[in-house]
Amino acid sequence: MGIIRNIGLRSFLLSFTLFFSVCLLYYINSVLKTDGHYIYLLDDAYIHLAMAKNFALYEVWGMTRYQFSSTSSSPLFTYILSVLIKVFGNNDQIPLYFNVIFSIATLYVLSEYYAEVFKEVKKTVLAVLFTTFFIVLPLNILSGMEHVFQIFLFVVNILCLSHYKDRKLAVFGFYFSLLLMGLVRFESMFYFVILAFMFVLVRKWKEALFILLLGFIPIIAFCAYNYQQDGYFFPNSVVVKGTKLSLDANVLGQLKVILLDNLLLNISFYKIGFFPLLLCVIFIYRDVRMKTFREVLKDNFLLIVFSLVMICHAMFADLKGLLRYEAYILTGFCMVLILKCKDLFFNFTNYIRKEKLVSLLIAANVFLMLYKCCVAHPIMSNGGKNIYEQQVQSAKFLHQFYNTSKVVANDIGAISYFTNIHLLDIAGLASVETIHFNENKKGFDQKFGNFLSKYCLDHQYDIAVVYEGWLQGYVPSYWKKAGTLKIEDKITVARLEVSIYSIDTKNLEELKQNIKKFDWNKNVTVTIIE
Repeated sequence: MGIIRNIGLRSFLLSFTLFFSVCLLYYINSVLKTDGHYIYLLDDAYIHLAMAKNFALYEVWGMTRYQFSSTSSSPLFTYILSVLIKVFGNNDQIPLYFNVIFSIATLYVLSEYYAEVFKEVKKTVLAVLFTTFFIVLPLNILSGMEHVFQIFLFVVNILCLSHYKDRKLAVFGFYFSLLLMGLVRFESMFYFVILAFMFVLVRKWKEALFILLLGFIPIIAFCAYNYQQDGYFFPNSVVVKGTKLSLDANVLGQLKVILLDNLLLNISFYKIGFFPLLLCVIFIYRDVRMKTFREVLKDNFLLIVFSLVMICHAMFADLKGLLRYEAYILTGFCMVLILKCKDLFFNFTNYIRKEKLVSLLIAANVFLMLYKCCVAHPIMSNGGKNIYEQQVQSAKFLHQFYNTSKVVANDIGAISYFTNIHLLDIAGLASVETIHFNENKKGFDQKFGNFLSKYCLDHQYDIAVVYEGWLQGYVPSYWKKAGTLKIEDKITVARLEVSIYSIDTKNLEELKQNIKKFDWNKNVTVTIIE
């Protein structure tokens, strides 16, 4: 055991050095493009920060300090950020520090896990680095989101499950990580249900019951609280972006979306999950021909679990989230499949000769890792620059001239975190009033146009900072465009151009003058509408 620990520690130190050298280069490159201050790759990171700030400083769980809004899709992550803000002060770099700490912990756990199998530093480091780059962990760290924490919990959970029978601490770690998973990402429910189902199949009823109880009790408690506050069980982002299946007249259309659009005809599914899934199918099929049903379940337990989780995630969740949402599943695939293919590490040439089909699929997964790293490269290189030039510049403008005004917007993270505005979110993430118009990926219609026109008049909104295209032609007639802000490249923003409207038209000229006065970043092209 001491020798394995030593191999694990040495592997961790080498993996840490190589991995964080890459992360550091991207960090420095990003900071050089954002005036010396690190800016996250996605506006979503500032959604967590805005809610954490408001909860820490004003005890309001919301995007603004004025009212409740269940915008965060990761309540536990947001709550932890709020605690850290309460202790260390309101610092927008806290999510980055948090992710660095938990990515280090992830590297350590992976090193321990693989060292037990390979018992050699080089092979262990190779397995660790393949896993971290296959899930594009550097991007997840630099995004400042909850996914690193989610990956860490899954790594701990799988490690503990592998020692479930021989270590008491592993039993605690297995169930405690399950307890936290659901409130870090709601997609963890797929894992709870499928894991419990598999334990039922192998007749471990007590474990199945504990998994369901510990996994779902925190989720049910939060959902009950959420329902009391705004009438929805899940956070707004889950309601707006999730795929529904309701037994009504449109059930066939919903099934078509779930089975065809989200799974079989979804190119992202084939780019992200198809090759790992195919490897699992081959290993399972081989055992089906030679072993009893119970032996197949026991020997391929996690292969089956993560294969089903991937399918459920594709059908009901999101596989298009800039390499974020599927990272936890791919972590599980790596930890299980690398062990299945461990002979490749020991006798490379013979393994390829003997396992031609498997070797071909392993090569496909290596290519997939390289492809994802290529996709991630421009995001990590210029994503922060994008957000800095568009969302952060808009936030600074609002902070200077409209810090407590009533604002209509669609990208709400940075403008909410850096200001104290009153907010109407047309995308429905921060405003329960607009969820109805965004549910189940609806497009805006005349009803939305009528609502927006009346709501802004009744509640005396001042300005709008929006993508004009998102309004789909339903800009209220009394809104007057004051100017546009255009950036050069579209990497992590939805549109190149943001439009600024005067809703209270008495202040139109003042708004134009304020746009002229503000010191915009040199890469932002400002056009005043005369």
